[in-house]
Amino acid sequence: MDLIAKPLNPNKHLKEEFVSNLTGSSMLEIAALSTIVPALVVIRQWSSFGHAESKNWRSSLTTVTMDFICVVLPVLLIFTVLADWVYIFALLLLVLLLICILSRRLLLILKEGSQFLSSIRATILSYRVSVVVVTCLCILAVDFRIFPRRYAKTETYGTGLMDLGVGSFVVANALVSRQARFAQPVSLKSAFRSVIPLVVLGFGRLIFTKGADYQVHVGEYGVHWNFFFTLAGVVMLASMINIHPKYCGMFGLLILGGYQTCLRSGLSVYLLSNERALDYISQNKEGIFSIFGYWGMYLLGVNLGHSLFFGNVASAKYENFQWTRLRVCTFSFLMWLLTLVLNNHVERVSRRMCNFAYVTLVLAQNFQVLSILMLSDFIPGRKPLELEAAFNQNLLGSFLLANILTGVVNLYVDTLSASSIIALGILLGYAFALAAIVCILWFSRVKLAL
Repeated sequence: MDLIAKPLNPNKHLKEEFVSNLTGSSMLEIAALSTIVPALVVIRQWSSFGHAESKNWRSSLTTVTMDFICVVLPVLLIFTVLADWVYIFALLLLVLLLICILSRRLLLILKEGSQFLSSIRATILSYRVSVVVVTCLCILAVDFRIFPRRYAKTETYGTGLMDLGVGSFVVANALVSRQARFAQPVSLKSAFRSVIPLVVLGFGRLIFTKGADYQVHVGEYGVHWNFFFTLAGVVMLASMINIHPKYCGMFGLLILGGYQTCLRSGLSVYLLSNERALDYISQNKEGIFSIFGYWGMYLLGVNLGHSLFFGNVASAKYENFQWTRLRVCTFSFLMWLLTLVLNNHVERVSRRMCNFAYVTLVLAQNFQVLSILMLSDFIPGRKPLELEAAFNQNLLGSFLLANILTGVVNLYVDTLSASSIIALGILLGYAFALAAIVCILWFSRVKLAL
């Protein structure tokens, strides 16, 4: 009789190899993918314009179901079985957006003036929810063969879709931070209290991965480090060294410049090497040192959020909405150009080290998404989709739930052996279950204390 306990995750090493040594896709494909999600959101908002606001749970259920079908389902399909058609879908959606904007209905609306314009805050809400939803879809999809390997996180250098996840979270939080809004700064005690949930989640993930023998790609953050520790570290640094939002951009550039200089002087060799001593810093070198890059990125995000969205009291005027939209679009274009220059002449994009080129790539991609979402301001009385409102009520909670569901699926399903049909079915069920739970919490007005 075999008394040896069966391992909880027998395919652990195969799954780790499946997401290792990847080189990513092209920046052009990243730009195309970054067009699809916001375009789908704006088109869905446009198609639902004029519909009566949901008064009860039945009408809300119908609305969120349509939101799921029109936004989440196409994104999941394009990221998996339709990935080879990404450029065609991006082009078609841009053409459809143009038709929407130039339609007679919207031309008449533009003549009415600013009374129909929605707040820029609604656009930022859509942007932050888009970041979370795409991340939630990808963290499980990447474990199936149906998900293109070029979209997964790169090993050292390169541009994969999933490389943008942690950077997008940092920028999304920076743009709406207390510093960006120039709100009353919190005390150091309050700052420590605000990062406790992130630290708890970080240790919770660490305990789960060790206890369940869950696959961990050590080259991503290190042996013990993870996404939640990185966010906690950035928040603490930003709180301990409180900088006026007008000067955050300058300090962010100084930090990134100094960090990039260190990388060029030999730090990158150390961070990319496979050698790890027994000390905590060496075992988690990627996660610890990359915090300087994310801190610089965060400070740039604070400065941009303040100067573009919250710094001007008169930003509610229609002319300023147009001007802000133009500035966001121009900034995104300039960041794409700067990314190409840094990638070709300084150091290639590396999410693992969070170097300067990676920071500009994240800014370029995120502001591209924002510039497209800002087109929704042409829709009078536009409000976030009800599915967006549901996710926004529990953003961090939604991401935590997605991590739990992903872990459960990986422990009970051999994702590497699943056929395309089975994989797509599981992913659809996962996405639907996630959206359903989030919407139930929203209907019940339950806000998780995270």
